[in-house]
Amino acid sequence: MAVAFTFPGQGSQAVGMGKDLADAFPEARRIFQEVDDALGENLSKLIWEGPEETLTLTANAQPALMAVSLAAIRALESRGFSLKDKVAYVAGHSLGEYSALAAAGFVSVADAARLLRIRGNAMQAAVPAGEGAMAAIIGLEQADVEAACAEAAQGAGSVCQVANDNGGGQLVISGTKAAVELAAKLCTEKGAKRALMLEVSAPFHSALMTPAAEIMREALASVAKAAPVVPIVSNVTVTPTSDPDEIARRLVEQVIARVRWRETVEWFGANGVATLYEIGAGKVLSGLARRINRDIATTSVGSAADVEAVLATLA
Repeated sequence: MAVAFTFPGQGSQAVGMGKDLADAFPEARRIFQEVDDALGENLSKLIWEGPEETLTLTANAQPALMAVSLAAIRALESRGFSLKDKVAYVAGHSLGEYSALAAAGFVSVADAARLLRIRGNAMQAAVPAGEGAMAAIIGLEQADVEAACAEAAQGAGSVCQVANDNGGGQLVISGTKAAVELAAKLCTEKGAKRALMLEVSAPFHSALMTPAAEIMREALASVAKAAPVVPIVSNVTVTPTSDPDEIARRLVEQVIARVRWRETVEWFGANGVATLYEIGAGKVLSGLARRINRDIATTSVGSAADVEAVLATLA
């Protein structure tokens, strides 16, 4: 049975993440230095010492999470692990796709850090503060959520769409503030267990991110790309690919498109994946996977102890 590596997205960040990896593995420490050098700043100090409110800023959280994921990969590799030989597929939740692709050699770690800084800034700047919003809808069928979004987006200039299908009855909607608030109200009326407005800085994965998508198109065109050593299952298509041009196109589309994580985990289950390893900070993806498909085993690899523990199972 096959193994897949998954890489977390924004929201998994925490002050101090990756520090013990850097302390235990010189190869992991070099990743943090490489990211610092690529960005021309001491991001690792922010990752390990905070403050949390600065780390949480989109432009910081995105390259920071990638750095921790790649530090874990390098720690595994320092003990003889080979991604190419042991892993059938990689996937990442939103920004986690960049982590997955850097791990698989599609772009360098330095370029991934720079791309994620550009992506974070572009997504933040795409919509003026206060004009966009996101909300989590819990316990309502997807068709009902989509119907609520369509009804709420009927006004001129209104945007409301499903941004994340996370599985386990959790959907996230995104768009213009008034439309998202109305859609959340409609979802409650339709029977949602909860409709919670999220504290986010922009309406990610919605049509309002189109300016950011265009910036990423130019940014991705300017970096060296190679076929990843392991196919990536795209957020946008939920199909595996190793074609560099297609991957770049999907990364551009991903900025405005739905993160289809439920379908991704379901695809893994239908295609022989028995174990998902969550590489990097937190355990969010492991929790989602357990709610989507209990037949798939999950393991988080975000600390030095985790690295040592999983090496035997990956041998």
